[in-house]
Amino acid sequence: MKIDRVMETDRVLAFHHTRPSYPVHIVVVPKEHTPSLIDLGEGGPELLAEVVDVVAKVAAQVKQTHGAASVTTNVGLYQESQHLHWHVYHRGESDEQILAMYGHHDG
Repeated sequence: MKIDRVMETDRVLAFHHTRPSYPVHIVVVPKEHTPSLIDLGEGGPELLAEVVDVVAKVAAQVKQTHGAASVTTNVGLYQESQHLHWHVYHRGESDEQILAMYGHHDG
């Protein structure tokens, strides 16, 4: 299966999801087997830090291009693939839809 790479380091790969659920749907994975966020395997916190760095960079790119990005990871029964992976996505809403749904009550 051919993948469309978004970003890659020696230990981390970000690529467009092969069966996207959203208009923009990118998956970020460590190249070394890492079972989940709560079981980091042999890569430990150092590899997790590298993965999160790539997640942050990809999310920033999606936000810059589309105005918003969501980031998720799952554990337990929610985790379909037993390898740590993060989803960075933009659901395709307009600015108005995003503001209506989430508002900006922080400011």
